[in-house]
Amino acid sequence: MTASDTATLTIDAPTPDRAERRATRFWSPSSTVARYLVEGIGTLFLVFTVGASVRGGSALAPLAIGGVLMAMIYAGGHISGGHFNPAVTVAALVRGRIKLRDAAGYWVAQLVGGLLGAGAVLAVVETGQSTPIDVSGHAMVAALVAELLFTFALCYVVLNVATSKDHPDNSFYGLAIGFTVVAGAVAVGGVSGAAFNPAVVLGGVVSGLFSATMLPVYVTVQVIAGVAAGLVFRTLNPDDK
Repeated sequence: MTASDTATLTIDAPTPDRAERRATRFWSPSSTVARYLVEGIGTLFLVFTVGASVRGGSALAPLAIGGVLMAMIYAGGHISGGHFNPAVTVAALVRGRIKLRDAAGYWVAQLVGGLLGAGAVLAVVETGQSTPIDVSGHAMVAALVAELLFTFALCYVVLNVATSKDHPDNSFYGLAIGFTVVAGAVAVGGVSGAAFNPAVVLGGVVSGLFSATMLPVYVTVQVIAGVAAGLVFRTLNPDDK
């Protein structure tokens, strides 16, 4: 085959249709829509597992919740980063891993996913075996401290195992994140309900796990924990931009 023949083949080769190229970009792993969908799906399954296992009275609820979070992170982490938690997205924003516009899209997707997950709980688990969490006084202070500490721990672990340049292409990040939630649920589940996630709190209010009065205070401390985790990561890793 001569050089001219090769040139002819190259020139005559069909080019992808414009609609096909647009569809490819739309569903590519890096596309905005794909990332939002992954965040919504992962949060849906997380909130559904929380609600179904707790309302159903399962003694293995902490393991189920940590397990589904781990699975969803391994399933969607390569597309969206596997946040499934507005507080984690706040931490990633402060850390500089995500832009504000994308973070806002993540928050919307996560909250919608949480609401859908709560709706699925109500449809599947007919009667709850738990009383909605509604505390005040010293019990409220204890609950807020528990949420602050373990939300910080969760965000801190995510940033260090999933975004640090010192752990490129590691295979343990999902396990580490999932078991942080398991540890928190076992340690303080009886104190605060072990939400560690604004989408879980929202879904929990809808599905009857939390009183509506708990939503603003829980979300506030969880966001503060996310900001703190992002600032601590930047302080400890000044060269990891």
